[in-house]
Amino acid sequence: MFEDKSQELTPISKLGEFGLIKHLTEHFPLSNESSELGVGDDAAVINPGNKKVVLTTDVLAEGVHFNLGYVPLKHLGYKAVVVNLSDIAAMNATPTQILVSLAVSNRFPVEALEELYSGIQAACGRYKVDLIGGDTTSSNAGLVMGITAVGIEAEENIVKRSGAKPNDLLVVSGDLGGAYMGLQILEREHAVFLADPNMQPEMEGFDYILERQLKPEARTDIKTILAELDIKPTSMIDISDGLASEILHLSDQSKVGFRLYEEKIPMDSLTISTADGMNLNPVMTALSGGEDYELLFTISSNDFDKIKNHPDFTIIGHAVDKEDGNFMVARGSNQLVSLTAQGWDAFLGNQEG
Repeated sequence: MFEDKSQELTPISKLGEFGLIKHLTEHFPLSNESSELGVGDDAAVINPGNKKVVLTTDVLAEGVHFNLGYVPLKHLGYKAVVVNLSDIAAMNATPTQILVSLAVSNRFPVEALEELYSGIQAACGRYKVDLIGGDTTSSNAGLVMGITAVGIEAEENIVKRSGAKPNDLLVVSGDLGGAYMGLQILEREHAVFLADPNMQPEMEGFDYILERQLKPEARTDIKTILAELDIKPTSMIDISDGLASEILHLSDQSKVGFRLYEEKIPMDSLTISTADGMNLNPVMTALSGGEDYELLFTISSNDFDKIKNHPDFTIIGHAVDKEDGNFMVARGSNQLVSLTAQGWDAFLGNQEG
């Protein structure tokens, strides 16, 4: 957990629950006008004015969602915030506050939690959100984190999953598959280390995909970019469980089908070459890998000219009638491949399908 083995560590019991909360959160100032009261009272107070409040929550459990054998605590804290802010961004809303709850075993000293909270603080600073509360308790099963994110937005700006219509264009931000390939590199090198602790990890040259896995970013910038283009999506979702799974979510909620074009799926060259080197189909890393935290959305076909050459977006398909189903059009042919959800399922501990 720490490089300096001689460092004297502080047991959590020395501070107690309330002392620990105060210690970890005393350097989190409030910066949003809507944050009236933060950490330190029985409850936080948020004043949204005349806007709508958007809420989301996520639980991350050690051994299920992360492996501390190769995930630094600071990165974990940062990512835990980001994955929740991504859900707020997927509603076309502005994230403003978070609450953090922890269940920790006695193997974690105070210094470990300081490292975790330094990542949380970095994310709060990066995205201008306020930490306004949470809870801590003991755990017999390692570390469990629960993050609740709050967003505030004018009602007319909020985008749901349910507004897509046939002939709408299917658009994605950024590139896909990188986070999954980053995870494969981490898992590979961790297995090598467990087999022989004297072996040095081979991480050189994989920086981009490792960062996509360990330190993803929420696309909170997309809201502003789309507003500048005078585009309001008809539906939207973030890509946490893989492109195929998210397309099926939009299909289910909007009551439409989709045609996805394999050749249009945006992928970084490092993602492709790493997948090839590990005998994996690069396209499957995008369809089923997940954790890219890009935004997938639909827009009216009338907005095609506004977005067609924008560097942040790729048009990857279009909506069709519900009865026409969800298919990927294979590269170089008109063959239709059925889209199935094969993303991560925490209860199965593997891919669902």
